[in-house]
Formats: sequence, structure tokens, C-alpha cells
Amino acid sequence: MTDRALAVVRAGALTTVQDRGRPGHAHLGVPRSGALDAPAAALVNRLVGNPPGAAVLETTLTGCALRPRCAVTVAVGGAPCPVAVDGRPVPWAAPVRIPVGALLDVGAADSGVRSYVAVSGGVLVEPVLGSRSTDLLSGLGPPPLADGAVLPLGRPGGRHARVDVAPQPAPPAELVLRVTPGPRADWFTPEAVRAFTSRAYRVSSASNRIGLRVDGPALERARPGELPSEGTVLGAVQVPPDGMPVVFLADHPTTGGYPVIGVVRTPDLPAAAQAAPGIPVRFTTVRRR
Repeated sequence: MTDRALAVVRAGALTTVQDRGRPGHAHLGVPRSGALDAPAAALVNRLVGNPPGAAVLETTLTGCALRPRCAVTVAVGGAPCPVAVDGRPVPWAAPVRIPVGALLDVGAADSGVRSYVAVSGGVLVEPVLGSRSTDLLSGLGPPPLADGAVLPLGRPGGRHARVDVAPQPAPPAELVLRVTPGPRADWFTPEAVRAFTSRAYRVSSASNRIGLRVDGPALERARPGELPSEGTVLGAVQVPPDGMPVVFLADHPTTGGYPVIGVVRTPDLPAAAQAAPGIPVRFTTVRRR
């Protein structure tokens, strides 16, 4: 076993390996996957001197604990959280040197949902279809982290950033998602379409990497029956029979049989990745350019 590795001491609720994903395989039924908060993942890579596509760890709510088998530089970003090395607090959103054998403890998120841990050299698990990302829907890529797992690391390729703290957007207190109408808005009553962009929703605790689920007014269909499966895209807002909208995120299915009432603009999706359960959600209409 190489000495350039990380031992997982505490895996946390759900910690996965993520990079920029595997685009271009939807025709094979393979979603893009990749870090849900892509700007946060790119920033922590930059802080430790990695290229932007290097694989990082994406934690969910409860953080994780890691013990490097070599000296490494680490940065933690995304959802704000306490970070400690051998019990001593160290900066969040800044590069930190970790000695060999020390315990890096990434704590529970103070706000937001997903924190990102970059390690100098990047996580070097075996790529699948050109990506090291874990895809929870298809099962491609490495499994979610488990206690006792060992993750290989690459060789550092650049110098870490010289900053005390890198500014990052705060997790949203209210999530505002810009939506382009269609392609199946005509499957809903005019009242439902108005409610979709005028009524308040809240993030559901059933949300995951596949989709952001919300609680709120159910959207009534104007047409009965089922829709034949058709292609879906990142950000599509699908409405299953219970009438509750679901915003498709990185691990979404590439086809679906429920009508899509609209599509969320891609720049709004990183904030959706950090929207904690109970956060208010508003959908606002924007027209096609």
C-alpha cells in the first residue's frame, strides 16, 4: 500500500468522492454526477494547489475524520463547519498543513449541508468513464466512504494558496430558483402553474444527491394518464403524482415518466446543494433567451 493515502476514521452520515463528473454519457443512461456545489469543490482544490478537476470528498451534514499516512495540505470549504487537527482548531476555507498520522476532524455543518475536503494531490481512486465521482443512482464510481477505508492520494502538483480565509457564499437562508417554463407545463392547470411560481415551499428532509424535494402546495394536473419516458436534464423540475416538485441534481436519472414543469437555471444549483431541510424555497419564472 502506498504511503500517499488517507485512512477514514469516521466516515460521517454520507461522504463521497466527487470531481467534475462524467458528462456526455446520458445516451448510455449515465448521469453527470460530480460535486453538487461545484464552485466550492473548485475553490478548495485551488487552495491546496490542485487542478480544478481533482477529486475531493463531499460530506453531508455530519462531516468526517481522516488520518493521512503522509504529510498533506488540506482545505475544507462549502458548508461552514469546525475543523480541527489532533483536537486543535484550524481555519476553515484556508490551506492547512497536516503532519503524517495526525487526525483531521471535519465537524458537523454549522449551516448548509455539504462540506468539501481537498487534499494536496487529490483523491486517486480508480476512475470510471473518465471520472472518480460516486454516483448514488447508477452505482458507478467508488462506494460512499466507510470507517476503516483507505483512499490513495496523487502527487502534489502545485503550491497551495497564500490566504488566511477564502471568501465563499453563505448557505442560503431562502433558496430562490430561476425556472424556465416547460417542456410539460401544459400538463398542469393554470392555477397550478401560478402556484408553482407564486407560493412558498420548503426543502424536504427527503432531499438527496438525486433531487431536491420540497414540501408545499401540490400542483394539480390538467391531463390524466401517464407520460412516456423522455430525456431529462440537470435542473429539471419533475412533478410526480403527489404533486410535489422535485429538482433534479447531479445524480438524477437521464429519463423520466413524470411531467417536467420547468428547468432551473444551472447557476442556481450550487445554492440548492447547500439548502438545509426546512429552508424556504421560491421558484421564479425567467423566459428563454
